[in-house]
Amino acid sequence: HRVMKWAPGATEGTIVAGGNGAGYQTNQLNNPGFLSFDDLGNMYIVDEKNQRIMKWAPGATEGTVVAGGNGKGSANNQFNDVMGIALDSSNNIYASDFNNHRIMKWEPDATSGLVVAGGNGQNSGLSDFNSPSGLTLDSSANIYVADTKNYRIMKWEPGATLGTVVAGGNGKGSAFNQFNNPYTVTLDSSGDIYVADLMNHRVQKIQISPEIT
Repeated sequence: HRVMKWAPGATEGTIVAGGNGAGYQTNQLNNPGFLSFDDLGNMYIVDEKNQRIMKWAPGATEGTVVAGGNGKGSANNQFNDVMGIALDSSNNIYASDFNNHRIMKWEPDATSGLVVAGGNGQNSGLSDFNSPSGLTLDSSANIYVADTKNYRIMKWEPGATLGTVVAGGNGKGSAFNQFNNPYTVTLDSSGDIYVADLMNHRVQKIQISPEIT
């Protein structure tokens, strides 16, 4: 129930958030998961079992709740097992609301979020998710989501009501056009997609950028 920082070459780490046992106080975490950072080095922590996202400033001994923290539920100020997190250039928070099958956007200082993708129940259409987990953003604020139980990666453009399948979507399996519970997704500087393919015990790369052969 803590976040550790390990400096390059270090033989031990330092606690930079939590470490005070599992709990709900602002100096505690309960099963912290995904992380993100803003340009000032503030750390945003998915505090999974507390159904909230915490912001910890560098050197702080406690954090502040910046999203959720109102119990488990489906209202727009709640999460039902929050998972992945990403920040855009304006420090808007995008979070995967795993069991509500939606992506929420929380603006700075907001008291509730907005549904920006999914939110139509547990389905497999292009407007839907089935247990979204990790997510990331590109420089145009397109959202890439690991749609775990649909075994695919979805891309949602800003304001879109439908996503597009950019990887997987061919059922559960171990072929190179398939996933078995994709869990996290990230992009490199060329826009190529990397996916942690959880139950296949591998990382897959999907080349998006053109190349000369």
